[in-house]
Amino acid sequence: MKRWLFFVLVVAFYFLHQDYWFWFSAEPLVFGILPVGLFYHAAYSVAVAVLMWGLIRFAWPDHLEDESGQRVSSGEKSS
Repeated sequence: MKRWLFFVLVVAFYFLHQDYWFWFSAEPLVFGILPVGLFYHAAYSVAVAVLMWGLIRFAWPDHLEDESGQRVSSGEKSS
């Protein structure tokens, strides 16, 4: 379930990166000074950073962190 959720989120964020809806307009201004497209990309960058944190925290393979080079099963840790 976790893998599918992250897969769907990555694909969704890929399509959300293509922001054709704000391509030709600078209005409305966010906070009175920031064009809406720039604000969208700033918010998008924060959201992608959170997604990457989630991918690393919950979907990172355990065997990559084993310093001995041997595979570690998902339930046990090497000492």
